[in-house]
Amino acid sequence: MQKTYSPQEIEQACYARWEAGGYFAPAGSGEPYCIMIPPPNVTGTLHMGHAFQYTLMDALIRYRRMLGENTLWQPGTDHAGIATQMVVERQLEAEGDSRGELGRETFVERVWQWKAQSGDIISRQLRRMGSSVDWSRERFTMDAGMSAAVTEVFVRLYEKDLIYRGKRLVNWDPELHTALSDLEVQASEEQGSLWHIRYRLKDAGGNASGVHVVVATTRPETLLGDTAVAVHPDDPRYADLIGREVELPLTGRTIPIIADSHVDPAFGSGCVKITPAHDFNDYAIGERHGLPKINILTNDATLNDNAPDAYRGLDRFAARDRVVADLEAAGLVEKIENHKLTVPRGDRSGAVLEPYLTDQWYVRAAPLAEPAIEAVEKGAIRFIPDNWAKTYFEWMRHIEDWCISRQLWWGHRIPAWYDESGRAWVGRSEAEVRAKHSLAADMPLRQDEDVLDTWFSSALWPFSTLGWPERSEDLRVFYPTSVLVTGFDIIFFWVARMVMMGLEFMGAVPFREVYIHGLIRDQDGQKMSKSKGNVLDPLDLIDGIELSKLIAKRTSGLMQPQMRPRIEAATRRQFPDGIPAYGADALRFTFAALATTGRDIRFDLGRIGGYQRFCNKLWQVSRYVLANVQRMPAGRTSSDPALAQLPERWIRSRLACVIDNVRRHIETYRFDLAAQAVYDFTWHEFCDWYVELSKPTLQAASLTETEKIGTRFTLVSVLESLLRLLHPIIPFVTEELWQRLAPIAGKTGDTIMLQPYPEASPQDHDADAERDMAWIKAFVLGVRRIRSELNVPPSRPLTALIQHAGPYDEKMLQTHRLYLQRLARLERIETAAEDALARRSATALLGEMKILVPMAGLIDAEAELARLKRDLGRLQADLDK
Repeated sequence: MQKTYSPQEIEQACYARWEAGGYFAPAGSGEPYCIMIPPPNVTGTLHMGHAFQYTLMDALIRYRRMLGENTLWQPGTDHAGIATQMVVERQLEAEGDSRGELGRETFVERVWQWKAQSGDIISRQLRRMGSSVDWSRERFTMDAGMSAAVTEVFVRLYEKDLIYRGKRLVNWDPELHTALSDLEVQASEEQGSLWHIRYRLKDAGGNASGVHVVVATTRPETLLGDTAVAVHPDDPRYADLIGREVELPLTGRTIPIIADSHVDPAFGSGCVKITPAHDFNDYAIGERHGLPKINILTNDATLNDNAPDAYRGLDRFAARDRVVADLEAAGLVEKIENHKLTVPRGDRSGAVLEPYLTDQWYVRAAPLAEPAIEAVEKGAIRFIPDNWAKTYFEWMRHIEDWCISRQLWWGHRIPAWYDESGRAWVGRSEAEVRAKHSLAADMPLRQDEDVLDTWFSSALWPFSTLGWPERSEDLRVFYPTSVLVTGFDIIFFWVARMVMMGLEFMGAVPFREVYIHGLIRDQDGQKMSKSKGNVLDPLDLIDGIELSKLIAKRTSGLMQPQMRPRIEAATRRQFPDGIPAYGADALRFTFAALATTGRDIRFDLGRIGGYQRFCNKLWQVSRYVLANVQRMPAGRTSSDPALAQLPERWIRSRLACVIDNVRRHIETYRFDLAAQAVYDFTWHEFCDWYVELSKPTLQAASLTETEKIGTRFTLVSVLESLLRLLHPIIPFVTEELWQRLAPIAGKTGDTIMLQPYPEASPQDHDADAERDMAWIKAFVLGVRRIRSELNVPPSRPLTALIQHAGPYDEKMLQTHRLYLQRLARLERIETAAEDALARRSATALLGEMKILVPMAGLIDAEAELARLKRDLGRLQADLDK
């Protein structure tokens, strides 16, 4: 073995062996255990959130696999409609071409070509993280089987009147010309203005006070689509105006004043304009009052023919300037205030989004939500932590219909065909539509141009990946799946929809548990984003990166190029030498240790360095064991006299405790506690104590080889169990070390990942050994504390004088003197009388017993007294405070 741990030399070769051996496929004879990977975007690369989430899933899968369960971790990727289309469109633009010039069929072929060449980047990165997914079953949301499932679900829902087409408001991206889901909207606080505009009362006459009402708006151009002005029904200022009409500026129209409790009397003047076609809240008010909906925009956010002639064809922001100027010229602007407002932008295009009235396809969500709510209420699905069930219920009990159509070319095309009158016919194919509805072969039909929201296909993920609508063997064995591991930000967008679809089409919940983890933030608690320049690539932490390459990565493709100097300076300050290669195991251990129950998880780079040192510690202790044990003594059991010495009994008892704790913590998804428990045992009990306790035995010339067997056996057996205990979290280094240790330990098998997970038995727990060892540790630590306080080097032997030792203390002093002298670096241990020598000694207490270390010749007594007085004064001052 090399002297130091080098993850770069073992990890990738180790993974290749695993994959070639087919070890990731379901093979256990126990209960089925299945996790569906949340499908990452095919355009994506592994980010810190992915790496964190996949580490936790892999730990669960490896743990269950070692328990002998029939374990499947189902991999796959999402076709990512908008993101993928944008990637290919940009390539076409660079080539001087466009999507429109290619036509739909050729463009879609071009996307498939891109997917074949570049779509497996994240799969390669998953391998680098050590993810033990069954690659032979990898799925893609646009593959033939998945597409068939999507079409089948659409048709069945339509036939049950759970899918319909309607004209409603959507989040509209005027650059991409498509509707967006709420998850694709990034709301940012930006500086804007609040215009206070006078709307004259109809038939008021003159310009006297009280002849107009004032409304406040951040989007004055939308007043061209106003259909009412609203006030709160209990607002006394406007009680006598309800039911009257006002003249809508610049339009020649009049609109009514209505009363609605949604209006906030404290905002602005307490009088608000209602534009049902361009505001979500106004749309709801318009529905309640039966107001007309006047759309004044085209799909690229220019003003259409519903606007007055002067504004038609203008971009929305140019129209805003013109409208404000015309209002000011007419004396209708009362004042303009600076105002911070929340601006919705598309997460892909960065364009300001518009609430836009269009014809779209919708899922009627409420009937699907009822059984999904009941499933959680009755415990068929359990959220972990359970407080997230409240979030789930809040969303589901106020659910609105789901807009599932997108104006894209890449995706599952909606299986609907229109005749010349515009009537829609839904079916699995055009041929089925014609046959089912007896439509003539020469009757013109055109398929809907839109595709389905990518969340629609991913909502089917737990059963479509297993072969549905065919009743496959995989579906019988692995559905419902065992647990879903995901972030809280997509409980509604993905989790809830999978529950609804699973119950509707499988008659059973898609998973029994939902483990909700927090989101990874930077060391300051900030969200990692390209615009902030604080993104960390997990592969850069694994394999390292030079400073110049890190700066280039963080500053390329910025939407705000002016941020480059700030991002570069921050990167140079935080990573003056770039990022060293920590290896996948160190990163995985860090993620496990950070997996608390909180919403936000701060990633501190210092932690990963500490866990790399842990991996190196494991490497070094393995070198020690292998150097001292060439073969495992056969036929040993825990009752063997050779194993009856205190250190051996103690470490086996401590191992049993940590096995019980780690198993319990993994079962309850407390990866942080599992990581801490196994870290403490490895470093502080096995390495710091038992290995040191083994050295006096192994190095004692007075002991025979037979007398050393117990120590050698324990070193090997505990280390081998420890490697299996650690394997789900740090698979690479444990595999490498286990391969070297297994022959000595008498273990058979090709890989640690198929070995049984450690299990403790009641007889492994030894309370007497733990009590006795606690006494030894307290004695040694007491002497070490004295050394530290007096700055006595470890190499200098000391004398320990004992006072007030009880019968148990005397027994321990006699029985374990060798260990005490070796670990505490003591030359002698003697009983001391109450004399002057004892009083001029440093003292440690162990129960009623005193451990005295004479200071003569060790320190300047007067200087030590002065130090103690200073400490006493500081402590007294603190106590006084």
